[in-house]
Amino acid sequence: MKSLENALHRVVGYFSPLCKKMFSFLHVLGLYFNPEPPTCPAEVFCIRLSKEMEMKRLLGAIFGVILSAILSGALPARAENYTIRGDMGAEIRYELRERITGGTGVRETTLSVVIPESFKSPTFRQEVRDVDLSFVPRPDEQKKTEDGRGNRIITAAWNGSPAFIDVRLTVNAINTTGLETIETTAPFPPGAVTGDIRDYLRATEQVQSDHPQIRALAGDLTRGVATQFDAVQRLISWVVDHVSYVNPPLNYDALYSLESGKGNCQNFSHLSAALLRAVGIPVRIVNGMTLNRPFDVPWQQGMMTFKMGQGRHSWIEVWFPDLGWVPFDPQNSELFVSSRFIRIEVGVDNNETKNDGLLRWTQTRNAVLKPRLQETLSADFLKDQISLRGNREAYGPRNLLLCPSVRASFQPLAIKPLPPPPVFTEAEKRAFLYELPFVYGNLEFPEDVDFAFPRVTLSAGGDAFEMRRNFLVETAEYVTTNLTQYAQVVILQKPLRLDKVGLALHNFGGGGWLWVDLFADRDGKPGPLIGASVLVNIEEISTRPGYRWVDFDFSRENPILMPGAYWIALGFSGSPVVNWFYTYGKPVGPVHGTRYKGVFARDWSGALNYEFNYRLSGRTMK
Repeated sequence: MKSLENALHRVVGYFSPLCKKMFSFLHVLGLYFNPEPPTCPAEVFCIRLSKEMEMKRLLGAIFGVILSAILSGALPARAENYTIRGDMGAEIRYELRERITGGTGVRETTLSVVIPESFKSPTFRQEVRDVDLSFVPRPDEQKKTEDGRGNRIITAAWNGSPAFIDVRLTVNAINTTGLETIETTAPFPPGAVTGDIRDYLRATEQVQSDHPQIRALAGDLTRGVATQFDAVQRLISWVVDHVSYVNPPLNYDALYSLESGKGNCQNFSHLSAALLRAVGIPVRIVNGMTLNRPFDVPWQQGMMTFKMGQGRHSWIEVWFPDLGWVPFDPQNSELFVSSRFIRIEVGVDNNETKNDGLLRWTQTRNAVLKPRLQETLSADFLKDQISLRGNREAYGPRNLLLCPSVRASFQPLAIKPLPPPPVFTEAEKRAFLYELPFVYGNLEFPEDVDFAFPRVTLSAGGDAFEMRRNFLVETAEYVTTNLTQYAQVVILQKPLRLDKVGLALHNFGGGGWLWVDLFADRDGKPGPLIGASVLVNIEEISTRPGYRWVDFDFSRENPILMPGAYWIALGFSGSPVVNWFYTYGKPVGPVHGTRYKGVFARDWSGALNYEFNYRLSGRTMK
């Protein structure tokens, strides 16, 4: 009887907005509803049933309703190139605040700020208006300069170290992304490049376009290609398929990304630039901000929702002789970026584009406290118009890549299907011995990082120090909302006796209980419920800053999972406030492997462009 009540609590937790109607329904059925304050720690309503058969019948009815609302399916390996048509337009009131807390023994403090400029390309336009920059207290010295790349830099200096320095930059940005058909006839190999553009062909410490490995790969990928667009889409597609997002990586340069297959936005930019420069195509690195306002792209089978973290980001612009500079985000888009991008600074690599938010100071060697910098970004969308439509193409890459329609000669990339998971007979399954420890999932995330103070102090020689802008961005979803449910696919290649499911969570407070539900897959969406973990009291999870693993115990049931697709979802009751960390792209699973739906919706038709961080642990066979 108790286990049935716990199961019902989980169901009610998922559908808490419907609780009052559900309990009225129970009352109509002649069941007893206890109107007194609940005594269970999760603060869910306790339902007393007169007979166990009535409980079973009720649970059957409720699960029947839920299961009828979940359509499911297989996860075939397909190309994930999407042609995007339409436009985006936004008027954004952008504000960047930086607070510097003074250190001891500081002789001089200097901060530089790069002022965003207007920019125009065939697909993305940024019009900057009403720029306002203020410093409190006023600096002892302030100067304006423009570097060789056209970046407008304001440098402020203070004698000593004020207790606090508050910097506020506000900008009105009118951003437009227009995705009509682009026509380019630029040939490949490209012709000679002259003037300032030629500088964006050179190799640097972070963009090793002259390295033999990079030159060989770029040459192989573009062999026989006749147009620049074909060369670019082949090289960008390779990066999309062979680099997985991690933050922070060990290094940020192109060669590290090539050899490790890992990196953050800087790595995607540097490797893409290195491959393109290696075959004579100019590329410049762009630094700016992304805003966390999501946008939807409908396509043939539902809705794809795109969302970035709110913070610093790096992308690239590629030179076409007949188009000019065109933006690319090598993580998932070519020939455009969305209206959620704020373009700030450009250069040959991220070592050069370091001026925005650069804090420098001189300090006595025996000083105890160093300055600290806290950066806060906010954006108010005064207007936001989106009219987009995606079409899934039959050619590569395997991972998600968005592109406007292009009228140019190119050879579509053929994608070989992934092999199906192994299938075992019942006799083979019975003979398995689950003895080997096994951990699998999207495992890498910035654990225990305080995102309010992510920067580190670097020595600039002698008694000089600096803090550069940091690309460590908090990418997380608020998953204990009563409006939306989230589910993450897990693809197993070998049998697993499941002990625990871990999620990368941050507890902001509240009260209640959490658990993980495990679903079978049906047609690429969550299907029938397989089982649920033991409940975890939210008060047992630390509220200190940062994200960390929270394990949910399945050892009482130890479900045996054969190779294939499964889904995990966080369940809750009460009023916990919990974020689940996610990674850009799909480091482990398929493109449509992160699903969501409204609580009242029947179909998990929504897909997200990121992957939640999770791990499954248990034992597998020898």
